[in-house]
Amino acid sequence: MAVPRNKVTRSRRNNRRSHDALVPGNPAECANCGELKRPHHVCSACGHYDDREVVALADEIDLDEDDAA
Repeated sequence: MAVPRNKVTRSRRNNRRSHDALVPGNPAECANCGELKRPHHVCSACGHYDDREVVALADEIDLDEDDAA
């Protein structure tokens, strides 16, 4: 089993952990609906990305049309 030769000081230990902190998110405003969304992701409120609709939302899809055909 590995045994440390010398004690690691609090300063050295904490310097090693200096990059482990969590950073807050960077929300951006959706150009279509104005809701906050993650940058470079599809808007979960309206389904738009880069000024075009990428995902059709469930309330816009009419499932009864499939039954009639």
